[in-house]
Amino acid sequence: MLTVALHLLAFAAGVVAWTLAEYGLHRVAMHALRGKGIMSREHLEHHVRASWSFDVNHILSWIGMLLVGFGLLAPAAAALTSWSMGFTLAVGWAAGYVTYEYQHARAHLRAPRWRYHRWVARHHFHHHFGHPNANHGVSVPWWDHVFGTYERPEIVRVPRRLVIGWLVDDDGAVRREWADDYELVGRNHRDEATA
Repeated sequence: MLTVALHLLAFAAGVVAWTLAEYGLHRVAMHALRGKGIMSREHLEHHVRASWSFDVNHILSWIGMLLVGFGLLAPAAAALTSWSMGFTLAVGWAAGYVTYEYQHARAHLRAPRWRYHRWVARHHFHHHFGHPNANHGVSVPWWDHVFGTYERPEIVRVPRRLVIGWLVDDDGAVRREWADDYELVGRNHRDEATA
């Protein structure tokens, strides 16, 4: 029973370690470097497009995160405890990363279905649209609270030119179910083309 409890703790530690890495990478490697380095350039481009797509950079990210988890964390933990504990820690790290990737993609591609999805979208899009120094944690807010970068948005102001498909109806207005959380600002490309 103790072994199971220790493995559950190792898994949880891996997940928590990932959430700290998610925060740190997003805040430092993606924003503080201001376009210096491939990770920062790609991330800033993501802000400009406000879209999400699976591409070669995502494949490289997955490889990198798995190498860190299974090539660095697992052996380090194994040296202190056992290989099974190290492996469990790495599996927790990978589970945290998969959760982050899924929630990030889902926020951009699909309308929220549950309270957590709604929170992820509001929290993340507040960061995306005008507050890049806040809300660096995508899947959890813990580290934003710890490091003083958490902001709770009243309403997220989304530029029309970067509008997310699930947010608007066929007329280009914010859907009624999202009107308490979002508003559109600026002109869209059609308006600019006809002006």
